Amino acid sequence: MARPFIPYLTLLHSFLPFAACAAALLLAGCATTPPAVQPPATASVPTAPGVSPPQPGETAEEAGFAAWVQAFARDAVTAGIRPATVQTALAAARLQPRVIELDRAQPEFTRPPWAYLDSAVSPQRIAQGRAKREEYRAPLDAAAARYGVPAAIVTAVWGMESNYGANFGSFSAIDALATLGFEGRRRDWARGELLTALRIIDSGDIDAAHMVGSWAGAMGNTQFLPSVFLAYAVDADGDGRRDIWGSMADVAASTANFLAHVGWQPGQPWGAEVQLPPGFDYARAELTQRQPAAQWAAEGVRSIDGQPLPDLPDASVITPAGARGPAFLAGANFRAILRYNNSVNYALAVGLLAQQIEGGAGTAGVVAPWPRDLQPLAREQLRALQVALNERGFDAGTPDGVMGPATRAGLRRYQQSIGAVADGYPTLELLARLLQ
Repeated sequence: MARPFIPYLTLLHSFLPFAACAAALLLAGCATTPPAVQPPATASVPTAPGVSPPQPGETAEEAGFAAWVQAFARDAVTAGIRPATVQTALAAARLQPRVIELDRAQPEFTRPPWAYLDSAVSPQRIAQGRAKREEYRAPLDAAAARYGVPAAIVTAVWGMESNYGANFGSFSAIDALATLGFEGRRRDWARGELLTALRIIDSGDIDAAHMVGSWAGAMGNTQFLPSVFLAYAVDADGDGRRDIWGSMADVAASTANFLAHVGWQPGQPWGAEVQLPPGFDYARAELTQRQPAAQWAAEGVRSIDGQPLPDLPDASVITPAGARGPAFLAGANFRAILRYNNSVNYALAVGLLAQQIEGGAGTAGVVAPWPRDLQPLAREQLRALQVALNERGFDAGTPDGVMGPATRAGLRRYQQSIGAVADGYPTLELLARLLQ
């Protein structure tokens, strides 16, 4: 049985008399307000401070969680959150073992870019995106005009983050963040986000029962963490609340506002698919290697459709699947999308989905074929590859089973040493050779 929250107002009577404690106001006026997370019934209020021994049916972990919540509640009031808000928001907080499971889980395989894009930029998602773009044309166009971020990009982010509002999660953000804070792997981060969530509730934007989202605490239609919400959410419909759950005006404006603040350049495309010249140095296919598109053109980089390269002042060449796959020119707006989710596959999906939603140039999707015959490496295999590279003197960084810049650089040096194309893309063939 889950332990009821032990109200601490009796411990903090100088802040608010217990008799004056009031519940948070219910969120009202949302066209598609998420259902409230219904708390279980709570027991009577203990009158003494401290944590009681485990109650019948209560596990030691649940007792520890209750103690953690009590300590956090005191810290939240000290940090300036109104005691009534803290009491109401945390009264129903429950440990969520599923959140811990999801946080600790790692997929066995890293999805290759073609598999990721097949799902992310599927015909169904494109068709839904076009329909949603038309349905919410007014708020999307208003956000585009105000912040300089195209409506199709905002729509694509919306589609990627919650499938256009069909699934933005069913976890209580308070439960999720409190669980992550208690569990400890990301304690400091989760505590900070939970405190920010209470500030949002305290401001009246939403109540705790309707603050729902993913297991990691990301909330609403475009999955803002509380810290991002506090910094960038916008009340675009003028109702006095920033509502990324039920107001498309607020959703569109908030998403565009975030992208504008993290480097979106109005008037520039995110990038384009390109052809690379023979003998291209794949060591330069990194986001850190930037130069004007005109310089790339002078070196033989061409648009895939024969058109001039987009006028990007600081563009990079990227090859998500190595030398055998498509190549892209990525500019400042591609990097802005990465601030939303630091995954090249994600940013590429948003750019390609936006092109398909908006129509016009680029609507054919990716033209060059993907190397679909290449089997992705499991994380343990990637870790083995990193260990082998390090042992042979090709520094690949800390073996963690994740392909980052250090691992690609080490792999490229190894590929150069054996006379292979140095594209830094891991394959089973390279792994087998390294392990010989």
